[in-house]
Amino acid sequence: MDVEADVVIVGYGAAGVCAAIEAASAGVSVVVLDRFAGGGATAMSGGVVYAGGGTRQQVAAGVTDSTDAMFRYLLTEVGSAVSKETLRRFCDDSAKMLAWLEDQGVPFEASLCPYKTSYPSNKYYLYHSGSEIVRSEVAPPAARGHRAKGTGTSGKVFFARLAESARRHGVRVLTQTDARELIMSDDRVAGVRCRVLRGWPRAVHRVLSRYAAKPGLYVPKIGRKLHAMAAALERRFGRPLEVRARRGVVISAGGFVNNREMMRLYAPGYRGGLPLGTPGDDGRGIELGASVGGRVARMDNVSAWRFITPPSALQKGILVGANGRGVCDARLYGAAIGDAIVRDHGGRAWLLVDDDIVREARAQIPVETLWFQRLTALNRLGRGRVRGATLDEVAARAGVDAAGLRDTAGSFGKPPYSLIDVSFRSRKAGPTPILTLGGLVVDEDTGQVVGVPGLYAAGRSAVGVCSESYVSGLSLADCVFSGRRAGQHVAKESGC
Repeated sequence: MDVEADVVIVGYGAAGVCAAIEAASAGVSVVVLDRFAGGGATAMSGGVVYAGGGTRQQVAAGVTDSTDAMFRYLLTEVGSAVSKETLRRFCDDSAKMLAWLEDQGVPFEASLCPYKTSYPSNKYYLYHSGSEIVRSEVAPPAARGHRAKGTGTSGKVFFARLAESARRHGVRVLTQTDARELIMSDDRVAGVRCRVLRGWPRAVHRVLSRYAAKPGLYVPKIGRKLHAMAAALERRFGRPLEVRARRGVVISAGGFVNNREMMRLYAPGYRGGLPLGTPGDDGRGIELGASVGGRVARMDNVSAWRFITPPSALQKGILVGANGRGVCDARLYGAAIGDAIVRDHGGRAWLLVDDDIVREARAQIPVETLWFQRLTALNRLGRGRVRGATLDEVAARAGVDAAGLRDTAGSFGKPPYSLIDVSFRSRKAGPTPILTLGGLVVDEDTGQVVGVPGLYAAGRSAVGVCSESYVSGLSLADCVFSGRRAGQHVAKESGC
């Protein structure tokens, strides 16, 4: 039996669930389609939301911030990805957005991390999640990384609470339902043709897709095999289903980091990175929008993460390329470091430190790291490091130009020295996570896909606030911002 609703949403991560809540809150019926069991990359993430301008948590922690300071800093990250007017609205509404998330049940806390890190331990839930400290000449730095309260990576808590809110609002979710084609009627999008699994294939598919996601993130080959098995079930046992949308369709199906052909086409320089997403981040949603006339942009923008911290002592080192010359400030956010390494230094870089820094860093590992960070830190200070009595000696062992290293180091530290390999594809124990930032071009006031009536897009399926560069929490914040925008406006559509 086919399904009909006022609003149909394709993809059930942060953007999809926020769109669903807002549309349902407006009093319209909402059906969500998800190829897997819901959660997407959001449920696997750190659960960090970039927010500022005086959030409740910032005030409680004694953090001074303003929407103007947030706006001026984010201009350095966002560039021209969205208009200044949209970015200003994003900043002005930031504290209210976080309060809205709390109203849906997402827990946040004012425990301020006292050191710079890529992701705080379970003791802290508010931290400097970007490059604010380095860019203090632009705006006074403020901690704006609001991590949902939960042990480990807390994206699972973030999504679970929003999904509970969606259920309370009467949102209907169809899982194991693969969106294949958009339905057009009178030159507007009027629904989605799908393939749905039922019975035992549905149950098996659910198990396979769950293990293909997060465990597959750490062991990609196993993840790909499990996903291939799940896809085979879809092809063999999927049954046709049409889901009609009286008002419109929202695409919120993630990016395309797990589509090898699209990565080869749009971002070949980033092949070899560790895809940060689920098997569902295969570009299907973007392709659906493009198939009915939607335009895409910024598809070559990829965020590649080379985090120096934790431990925080490593920020005292100097980043150098193969020529021994400086790469960038080691205190920058990991995506900015990764971008500099890939684009300007051919993917090769090392961190110059001395023994004092190494000793301090080792002492910090038990205190500042979660388990997955600990493995990377131990590898970098062990097998990922070469040591020499002089700059020339350590340069020779790492394969770095000695003259360039001497010029760059100057009077840095004291011998002996170490060079820590932080290259793009350095070691299996220290992979480079990557995610795509481009997508469908949307109207920045409504979220409608430009030129396609009845179709909206949000999150990583669309061009948004973080489509130029990324800092921790900006993607989730953009998912909430763009998802809510799409949900609010599609609910107002006059319908077919």
